[in-house]
Amino acid sequence: MSLALRRVHKAVFNIAAPLAFPVAAPMSDNKPSPSVPFSRVAVAACLAATVVLSACGGGDKPAGSGSPGVAPPPAQVGVVTVQPGALDLVTELPGRLEASRVAQVRARATGIVQQRLFTEGSAVRAGQPLFRIDAAPYEAVLASARAQQAKAEVQVAQTQAQWARLRPLVADKAVSEQEATNAELAVKQAEADLALAKAAVQTASINRGYADVTAPIAGRVGRANVTEGALVAQTDATPMAVVQQIDPLYINFTQSASEAMALARAVESGQLKRSGTQAAAVKVVLEDGTEHPQPGKLLFSDLTVDPTSGQVTLRAEVPNPGGRLLPGLYVRVRLVQAQASDAIALPQQAVTRSPKGDSVMVVDSEGKVSPRPVKLGAQQGGRWVVLDGLKAGEQVMVDGFQKLRGDAPVRAVPWQAPGTAPKAAAAGATAPGTAPAPASAPAPAAAAK
Repeated sequence: MSLALRRVHKAVFNIAAPLAFPVAAPMSDNKPSPSVPFSRVAVAACLAATVVLSACGGGDKPAGSGSPGVAPPPAQVGVVTVQPGALDLVTELPGRLEASRVAQVRARATGIVQQRLFTEGSAVRAGQPLFRIDAAPYEAVLASARAQQAKAEVQVAQTQAQWARLRPLVADKAVSEQEATNAELAVKQAEADLALAKAAVQTASINRGYADVTAPIAGRVGRANVTEGALVAQTDATPMAVVQQIDPLYINFTQSASEAMALARAVESGQLKRSGTQAAAVKVVLEDGTEHPQPGKLLFSDLTVDPTSGQVTLRAEVPNPGGRLLPGLYVRVRLVQAQASDAIALPQQAVTRSPKGDSVMVVDSEGKVSPRPVKLGAQQGGRWVVLDGLKAGEQVMVDGFQKLRGDAPVRAVPWQAPGTAPKAAAAGATAPGTAPAPASAPAPAAAAK
């Protein structure tokens, strides 16, 4: 009997004893004392209270205390089942966006800017006028050139007519050979002067056209660097404006030369294979973590290594129809460079890394846990790529490491990624690998019944 129960028994006895055995009252007329029947009732009440308290005290006895030889149930650990398969090896590299075409709009004629013909920041088409420079001097030069051309045309006509008159006389010896030769050469001289005059007209017309500054390419024009009334010239260092073509955009990024060489060796050895025969696909990840909806393609890899950083420069092209991406923006590039045929992806917490090597904990069919060395590749989406060391169907432990107790067996249950269990609970379903809630104990009233 427990110490608390003995104390309760003692307290009940102390209360019932005076009632059971009261001080005898004086006897008179030889009548029996009335305390005798009452004492029997008190003793019976005391015994009943003892039985009830003993029964209640027995209910507080911990379950299983009477069978110390029963072993506790095996600990529950989360596992994933190994399923080898083809896996794209994605490399994430930093890079910056660059316009695919950049044209600096410069003055090709000297003069005063009379008008700006575009809206800053707007899209322009190739050949669209952007500025107008005072063209009066160039129009005067063009008019002079055209006059010289007309004069040359008259000279040609005159010399041709003279030669036409002298040609029949040459056969009749009516004119000297020298005079005939001079007439023929005069025609050729006039024709040459006419060609020279036409070239002067063409040059003057081109210079006149330079007074209308147009967009050399289609794209988006930036701010204007000159205003109306400014004097511009061909020798100016500052461009009048800049037009950039931002659809598509280039992405310039770098990769470690050692990583590129290791990847090439793995492909040559057959451990990895190239991802497709066409250009590798790339995806652009912005600074806020969102992914650009339009995938791009790898254009080329540079043939030289930067001696200062040991990096190789790569360039990709990405469509930008909506103009969402802008030149100079810092992005991250996800590039599929190779493919592993029989690779396994495991959560990072399942892999133990140490100077002695990488290993995982494997749970066999009997619940025994044993370490297994593995060969790792790169990380892919928060998971380690296991290239060697595991077989299909094996169970790898992911969580519950703190529950391991020596060689004690465990109970393997499917592991759930963080964030999936609350959703299943909200739907009213029991998540895989979770034990059902224990049945509630009956109410004391029901037990008493």
